[in-house]
Amino acid sequence: MTDTGTTPLDFYFDFSSPYGYLLAEKLDAVAACHGRQVNWHPILLGVIFQATGSRPPVDGASAKSQYVFNDFARSARFMGVPYNPPSRFPLPTQNAARAYYWLQDQDVALARRFALAVYRAFFVEDRDISAPEVVLEIAAAQGVDRQALEAALQDGAVKARLKTACEQALAAGVFGSPHVIVDGEHFFGADRLPQIARWLETGGF
Repeated sequence: MTDTGTTPLDFYFDFSSPYGYLLAEKLDAVAACHGRQVNWHPILLGVIFQATGSRPPVDGASAKSQYVFNDFARSARFMGVPYNPPSRFPLPTQNAARAYYWLQDQDVALARRFALAVYRAFFVEDRDISAPEVVLEIAAAQGVDRQALEAALQDGAVKARLKTACEQALAAGVFGSPHVIVDGEHFFGADRLPQIARWLETGGF
């Protein structure tokens, strides 16, 4: 029988997801307070939406889109996370996601630092994280071998790794970002962090 008290949380996110960014800044610390670790899984929302028939929450100048953009900023203020609305949104994130999985195979802590740096580059510094050069610059600033990563981004196995990660996410029931699975329970959205904390504290409710 699995001891859920030590089972890692699974955190699925797209690097272009504002709510994913907010949760990425907080989730590890909440989990650590309860003796848990978090497995991070970058995914591509385009793949997820295509497979599930969903649509992005921001799709033009509708009232819903205006609300969501306002909620991004309000949620960041509420959670105490720096946020500067990017001038280009959303962006393709396959290069950052591929880099993450390549780094994760070598050093999980380094991959985590890289992921946070990518998020901050996009949602605080307004950098174009879709550009391979920007991804390489962010990684190099974290001490990653730039030339090795540049080669890895073109590697078929690395590309396949991300494709597999998206397929596994879909198989697990993931339909958006951020999506967290705790002891088989699914939580969607950064605003579910208090529920995640309560679940970890009590063992479920």
